[in-house]
Amino acid sequence: MKSYADKSYLAKTADVEKKWLIVDAKGLVVGRLASIIAMRLRGKHKPTFTPHIDCGDNIIVINAEKVVFTGNKREDKVYYHHTGYPGGIKERTAEFILDGRFPERVVEKAVERMLPRGPLGRQQLGNLRVYKGEKHPHEAQTPTVLDVAAMNTKNVRAV
Repeated sequence: MKSYADKSYLAKTADVEKKWLIVDAKGLVVGRLASIIAMRLRGKHKPTFTPHIDCGDNIIVINAEKVVFTGNKREDKVYYHHTGYPGGIKERTAEFILDGRFPERVVEKAVERMLPRGPLGRQQLGNLRVYKGEKHPHEAQTPTVLDVAAMNTKNVRAV
C-alpha cells in the first residue's frame, strides 16, 4: 500500500513564488547566457519544478547589444525566416542584426529556441524582458542581480 509520503510533489499555480532577476549581458557568450536564462524561465533550478506549470522567474536582460559570439559566429551565423510566399526564405547574419536597430533579438531568439514549443513555452517567454541599453522600466520590482559571468569563466569573452 502506498503512503502519502511516496507521492511526487506537484506545484500548484498559487504556490509558485516568482522572483525578478536582472542580468547584465555585456561581454557574455550568447549561447551560454541563453541556456542559463532558459533554465531560469522554466524554473528547473528550483526543487519545486513542475513540468506543466510556469514556475520560473521573471528575467530582465540589459546591454543585449554587447553580447559576444565565440569564433567566427558573429560573421558566419545565419538566421533564416520565411515570408510565407514561394521562394520567400530570407537570411541575415548575426553581425547584421547586432549592428542593426533591434540587437536584442539575438538574445530573444536564442532563448526562445531553448524553450519548449507550445502555450506554456510562450507564457514562459513572456517572463523575459530584453533591453539593448542600461535602462529598463522595472525598478519598482526591485530585481536581484544574477551574475552569469561569475558562474563559469567560459561565460565571459573579452570583447
